[in-house]
Amino acid sequence: MSTVYNKEAGSLRYDLQVIASWIEPGARVLDLGCGSGDLLAYLKMHKQAHTTGIEYSEERVAHCIQRGLTVLQGDFCREIRDYPDNCFDVVILSHTLQQTRNPKELLTDMLRIGRRVIVSFPNYAHWRVRLQVLFTGLAPVTDQLPYEWYDTPNIRIICFKDFKRFLQHFGMRAVREVAINTHHHETRGNQVRFLKNLRATFGILMLETAEDIYPHK
Repeated sequence: MSTVYNKEAGSLRYDLQVIASWIEPGARVLDLGCGSGDLLAYLKMHKQAHTTGIEYSEERVAHCIQRGLTVLQGDFCREIRDYPDNCFDVVILSHTLQQTRNPKELLTDMLRIGRRVIVSFPNYAHWRVRLQVLFTGLAPVTDQLPYEWYDTPNIRIICFKDFKRFLQHFGMRAVREVAINTHHHETRGNQVRFLKNLRATFGILMLETAEDIYPHK
């Protein structure tokens, strides 16, 4: 896949550039853990998307509202339970899946309320992570995983290959995927097509669910 970004999209974090390129104009979009609203603002302005976000930080929610964005304050794992089935075209979860206590339940809820789901996560199987464990015997610390074991918000270890096995096991399917190599907040990066599980720092996938789980979709 060759993704083309315009000048404005280039100011977004690289994984958000990829995600933005997958959103159709006019789509109904929900961004879980939307932070300061950079992706929502871009989609609203350049894709004319109907955007909503959920963010836990009151300070970030206030910033989003100042930007003219529709953002709710709260725990998105709970808040999304109140949405009716199939009310969004796309539900997004970027850089946060590894911090959730019940990823299966969360993704199931996301696929219930959204026609499609886009999820991105750091790849713990990257070669730098493997070498740190091999040669130091310590919990790895990288640009993508910058925390020590005792202060990290990450409670899940996700690998690109493992996540795809997870999808097969629970009746979900990836209809689009890309592995990228970029730093945590960089606006530049590149796509990895060979040895993805070894060489990619992040995985991004667009998901759908099996028809027998939600036959109304």
